[in-house]
Amino acid sequence: MKSARPYWLLALPLVVVLAACGGGGEEPPAAGGEEGPGSPGGQPTGGSTVSGVVNFTGTAPDPEPILMDAEPICQEQFPDGVFTETVVINDNGTLQNVFLSVTEGLPDQVWEVPSDAVLLDQKGCRYFPHVLGVQADQDIVIRNSDGILHNIHPMPTLNRPFNIGQPVEMDTTRQFPTPEIMIPVECDVHDWMMGYVGVVDHPFFAVTGSDGSFEISGLPAGDYVIEAWHELYGTQTLSVSIPEGGTEQIEFTYEGA
Repeated sequence: MKSARPYWLLALPLVVVLAACGGGGEEPPAAGGEEGPGSPGGQPTGGSTVSGVVNFTGTAPDPEPILMDAEPICQEQFPDGVFTETVVINDNGTLQNVFLSVTEGLPDQVWEVPSDAVLLDQKGCRYFPHVLGVQADQDIVIRNSDGILHNIHPMPTLNRPFNIGQPVEMDTTRQFPTPEIMIPVECDVHDWMMGYVGVVDHPFFAVTGSDGSFEISGLPAGDYVIEAWHELYGTQTLSVSIPEGGTEQIEFTYEGA
């Protein structure tokens, strides 16, 4: 796993997908992004919601530029320069790319795997999104939108790793059957490319985006532990009690140097 690199790039569009083969056609819908996963397809859920923001205080690391001279087709997509995404602070003082999930309190049941795939796109020699959430056994479409050689190399601990070359615009579909937070994903061709995949066995997760907010809906009423994960600043947990049909607001705060 590569060492964490600082990043201050203001929000670029996040496209949610892990790639598959072919270029064209309808893209798989995103899952686990800013809006949360919503209710899982066809299975009963509750009417309660937990939402909030992930704040950032202190001093963030200086942004570290990415040198893409070797790939002009990628470099030309960033006329103002491009930086690593390890730490992305939003204009409102919140933190991007934080993965949130319910870790305690869910009913003892097997949650239906969504039939929709999620997408991780390789575009401009970067992974979009930088942090992806997916349910165990859900299809992940890994897409090469650049039309140059990429090599997708996830390095899980609990799941089986794979290493796949994509020499042209194409998609590759894979799944991770075992919950694991978080799986680093690299490109062996471009050493600056780095992303993460969070795999859970239920649909109750989200990833913060350009305003630092999150929402996890469809929960049954109950007492829960919500975990936040960030690649540099680690994990935090908060407990929350949610009434039936109610919405509870929580806030996480990460602190820089």
